[in-house]
Amino acid sequence: MQNTNEKGIKVIAENRKARHEYELLDRYEAGLELKGTEIKSVRKGKVQLKDAYISIRDGQATLKGMHISPYEFGNRFNHDETRDRRLLLHKREILKLDQQVRLKGMTLVPLKIYLSHGLCKLEIAVARGKNLHDKRESAKTRDAQREIQKAMKIRY
Repeated sequence: MQNTNEKGIKVIAENRKARHEYELLDRYEAGLELKGTEIKSVRKGKVQLKDAYISIRDGQATLKGMHISPYEFGNRFNHDETRDRRLLLHKREILKLDQQVRLKGMTLVPLKIYLSHGLCKLEIAVARGKNLHDKRESAKTRDAQREIQKAMKIRY
């Protein structure tokens, strides 16, 4: 999925499952500390956020479990596909996120990775896990909205 809009943002990968599994509260934009062959693979769209999560330790936010495929022309300089990658955030943002995560049932979830004016960015969210009945309720409201839009479209 590679969308480009008028603001110079190109979406590389999106974590759609996060919207289904979690109730998203606050969103943040973070930079990623990547090596040379990693950014080349990201530009080609060889990224997967499926099993990725974020942890905060010793004042550092780290993205774990994100898979970046090896760069095909990288030879011996290629990177480890699922290594931990440091998130580039301000210290006060990391402290605020750490405080929010310490609340019951809160977690940090990566939503999408994109290129903004040539720089690799990650959108993260503070989220609360949904129960099964919450997932069903959100599916019902989404279907109802779709039916309303369909009826409005037919009418005009």
